Amino acid sequence: MSDIQNKILKIYPAATFEEGDTLLVNVAEKDWFKVATALKNELGFDVLTALVGMDWKDSIGVVYYLTATSRNWEVVAFKVLAENRENPYIHSVAALWKVANFQEREVYDMFGIKFIDHPDMRRFFLRNDWVGHPLRKDYDSNPELNPIRLEDELNEDDTRSYKLDEKGNVVEVPGKVFEENEYVVNIGPQHPSTHGVMRFRASVDGETVKKVDVVSGYIHRGIEKLSEGLTYPQILHFTDRMDYMSAHQNRHCLCMCIEKALGVEVPRRAEVIRTMMDELMRISSHLLAFGCTAMDLGATTAFFYGFREREMVLDIFEKTCGARMSMNYNVIGGVIADLHPDFQKDVKELIRIMPDRLKEYHTVFSGNIIAKNRLKGVGMLSKEDAINYAITGPSGRGSNWSCDCRKKHPYSVYSEVEFDEVLEDGCDSYARYMVRMKEIEQSCRILEQLVDNIPEGDIRAQVPKIIKLPAGRWYQQVEASRGTFGVYIESVGEKTPFRVHFQSPCFNLVGVMDICCTGYMIADLITIGAALDFVIPDIDR
Repeated sequence: MSDIQNKILKIYPAATFEEGDTLLVNVAEKDWFKVATALKNELGFDVLTALVGMDWKDSIGVVYYLTATSRNWEVVAFKVLAENRENPYIHSVAALWKVANFQEREVYDMFGIKFIDHPDMRRFFLRNDWVGHPLRKDYDSNPELNPIRLEDELNEDDTRSYKLDEKGNVVEVPGKVFEENEYVVNIGPQHPSTHGVMRFRASVDGETVKKVDVVSGYIHRGIEKLSEGLTYPQILHFTDRMDYMSAHQNRHCLCMCIEKALGVEVPRRAEVIRTMMDELMRISSHLLAFGCTAMDLGATTAFFYGFREREMVLDIFEKTCGARMSMNYNVIGGVIADLHPDFQKDVKELIRIMPDRLKEYHTVFSGNIIAKNRLKGVGMLSKEDAINYAITGPSGRGSNWSCDCRKKHPYSVYSEVEFDEVLEDGCDSYARYMVRMKEIEQSCRILEQLVDNIPEGDIRAQVPKIIKLPAGRWYQQVEASRGTFGVYIESVGEKTPFRVHFQSPCFNLVGVMDICCTGYMIADLITIGAALDFVIPDIDR
């Protein structure tokens, strides 16, 4: 028995374990909150990495992935079943890990599990008048139950929490999102600076933000539900269309998860190509973030500077992948096509010009007094809050949290290349911006080490024509452009997955809009959102 199993048994003697890709611990619902408190306070599980709602047909519940950063980022999964399938409930852990606030709302929306003591138990993606919970296996998808509605939702300020009374019955406690006398301003969903169909309802006092309510779901496509009816190769394309500025990394993650389940060894050439494509994707993403942050402050010149170099990256993608946005390049076992003959030449040219171009960016924008006044000391997010809300990627590292998945859980060839994890201690919008600028330098450094060392050989491994994963569950993480992206797959041995869950970094990023914007001006809300750099389709999966 492992050391962590012995420690868990000390705080919870009734624990039972299931071996697999990640150690899984079964915990009774009635003990869950007490156990979760001990896991955080005594065993150091300070990050709620993923919260996966599950319907096993005979039971319903949640699988929690917890990470202990103090123990070399050790990850353990915990399985909690609701006692009653017809009226399921599980005690909320939002008081322990703030990231659970939105995560539990999503599970309630999709599975109907009520989280006891959660402060705001509303649906997250769907309208509050939606009938049923789509990710349940017994969901009735008859369109007559949920016709297309053109009228506004009624009582959108109504919320509720659920408590247990003395007899153990679930009691609903009504509440309000905003008080009646609050002045609420709508920003979005049709607003250029929300960078997509995201809606923020901001309570303001004059021009000062008092509270931000995130209203999501305007572009929700039900990717996880659709995946249950498709084969594994057929679901790959979804990942390119979530965070389209992390298309290579997201698809890489899904392929790695499937390959791990199959026991497939990816050829060395494909691993190097995947790593280089991931870093080119990161450069492209950070250039877009630079341009959009500048544009949201009114600096259109800087916007065009960023797009000028981003076009070079997209040209590289287009030559090899045949596309500039949804590349569909990674496949199970490797990559779909070999590199274009110009690939090495084009990458070397990008690496050559980027140092001078970065100096231009800093001259025209980073050192500009207006940019500094609008970004420095604005949108504060402490390191403690970054951990509590699981804010990874440049936004987490801008709060001085060392959380780079390429360092903590190395994959592909990242353990073989030298690069620095960029950290800034400003904890503000400017720090997040500067992390991205410096990460462009590190991505170029990685590419420089690999561009002349791409081995010969196969670009993909042989895999079965019909892919069936063995029964089990797997979780895989990568460092996407905006933070840690995770894929959860549960299989019962069929050619279609029993459950797929995508743990997107942008879902967590939008969760801190309230605490980052409260106390600042309404105009700062736009720049804070730009510096957090979330992508809406990555939230609305």
